[in-house]
Amino acid sequence: MPAGRPMETIDQQLVRARARSVFEAVRHVEEWPAHLSHYRYVRFREYATDGGGLVEMAANRPFGLVSWPTWWLSEMEVDHATPAIRFRHIGGITTGMDVEWSFTPADGGTLVRVVHVWDGPRWPVIGIFAATSVIGPVFIHGIASRTLAGLARVAEREGGTSSTNRLPRP
Repeated sequence: MPAGRPMETIDQQLVRARARSVFEAVRHVEEWPAHLSHYRYVRFREYATDGGGLVEMAANRPFGLVSWPTWWLSEMEVDHATPAIRFRHIGGITTGMDVEWSFTPADGGTLVRVVHVWDGPRWPVIGIFAATSVIGPVFIHGIASRTLAGLARVAEREGGTSSTNRLPRP
């Protein structure tokens, strides 16, 4: 992960499941909308041999009774050995953002950390302010914390196995 970016959000949670089980639940991003009510869709545009690829995602950031729709396009990389999952946003307002999911064995389960780093949008004068004051803490953290909590529930409930309706990979 690149260091020294103006915007950094960290969401973490102890998940009561083995690291490999949580990793498996997280890496099957195409199943996220079935488990996470705030995700509108996840579509692979291209598949990579590591299980990642070019992924289009859309989620809602709820604000009480109202939700704000978000959309982004990412290059997804899956590191099976570590294990880790990385995204590089290449489309949408968060273009240039780097994201890493890490899975560290811990007493009682797995410490899962989701780190987002970004230089902010290329908006003159207000770009960094918008990223560090609104986009990061309100939108990124708001969506990531819900995503982590929801996928933790999946891993704990199913032992890390995602639904049996997994889409075939080409």
